[in-house]
Amino acid sequence: MSTVVAQVTILDPIGLHARPVGQIVKLVNLSGLEVRIGRLGESGVKANSPLSILALKGKTGEELTLEIDTKDQELANDLVAHVQEILKGQPLD
Repeated sequence: MSTVVAQVTILDPIGLHARPVGQIVKLVNLSGLEVRIGRLGESGVKANSPLSILALKGKTGEELTLEIDTKDQELANDLVAHVQEILKGQPLD
């Protein structure tokens, strides 16, 4: 298994709060993948743990690193794109 690493940016004017965190956790759980999220150069937290993600206290404009354990590059790219959309403050259906 390989790890795909990507950067996403918090664009939501409120920062990283409960609604986008809940959407990220739901997305990760549906994917069935092992995903970590955190600041560049720091150990990431499990992206299926809402409290761990909230503890990051991400601010608007801050970049986060996603680490996704998968062999499927396309699936990882889709996950990264969806997380970035969530971090724009645009709710997903």
